[in-house]
Amino acid sequence: MVKYKNVDGVQIQMTAEEETAWIAYQDKPLTKLEILMNRIRLKRNNLLKETDWWGASDNTMTADQTKYRKDLRDITNGLDTVEKAENVKFPTKPS
Repeated sequence: MVKYKNVDGVQIQMTAEEETAWIAYQDKPLTKLEILMNRIRLKRNNLLKETDWWGASDNTMTADQTKYRKDLRDITNGLDTVEKAENVKFPTKPS
């Protein structure tokens, strides 16, 4: 089966090596840490999307808003064990 990849919005056929690597990746079960990190990133990304409008050109972010968004972007830094990922604390959204 021919596999394709998306490069800058263009569908390009994978090489045989890329297709083999993709199939191996798809068949590999995720570790508990990978699952937790995926969940953290999903929540983080959604929280960032909710506050994207803060950065609009006609709006000036407060220091608390800037810190909140930075803390969200940095939340995965240093999460290299299951225990750390299970105990991650999301910052509180400023009012």
